[in-house]
Amino acid sequence: MKFSTSVALGLAAAGAQAHYTFPRYVSGGSVSADWQAIRTTENKYSHGPVTDVNSAAMTCYEESPGRGAPQTINVQAGGTFTFDVDTNIGHPGPLHFYLAKVPAGQTAATFDGKGAVWFKIYQDGPSGLGTGSLKWPSDGKKTVTATIPSCVQNGEYLLRVEHIALHSAGSVGGAQIYIACAQINVSGGSGTINTNGALVSFPGAYKATDPGILFQLYWPAPTSYVNPGPRVVTC
Repeated sequence: MKFSTSVALGLAAAGAQAHYTFPRYVSGGSVSADWQAIRTTENKYSHGPVTDVNSAAMTCYEESPGRGAPQTINVQAGGTFTFDVDTNIGHPGPLHFYLAKVPAGQTAATFDGKGAVWFKIYQDGPSGLGTGSLKWPSDGKKTVTATIPSCVQNGEYLLRVEHIALHSAGSVGGAQIYIACAQINVSGGSGTINTNGALVSFPGAYKATDPGILFQLYWPAPTSYVNPGPRVVTC
């Protein structure tokens, strides 16, 4: 019994060490200080995930909802924004990026991101389906980069990064969701983007039983994976 307990504690510690946050951005080859253009998340110390898809934390996982980051970063439409991961993406699962246009009369620092305002601009899927050894493009990454569609409208946005860890997702509430929101100001967009039918809210976009959330990663070997949420909006 003593050995089993020590093994369990060791596994728990290993799992905690694999947790991660997205506190910094990369610009011109330099890494920012923590939480400069990215809203401080509730897990800044624990690095723990959101596990309840109906939680208000699903929006931006903010430590202090309503308090924006001190900076909003200029990004060219068609350009990129890179999040620096602390420490790295330590669990297998899909990476998603979402944008939410800031309404008139608000700024990226004041907008709460509530309502059906989010559209997905990126998702990835695994290789190795049917082999029992799935691998996602984001596995182990120290940085993750979003490309801002060239057809977006100009103006301020929240850019939401989301990684869903699936190593414990075989039961309801087992998926681990790691989230952060950056504040960006986009210029040079054509404004022709079509988000009809693709806008969702957080919480609200996912159900705990969605096949991309409730997912048996290991056995029987999965032969397909369906990303949760809306379609990816493209130009």
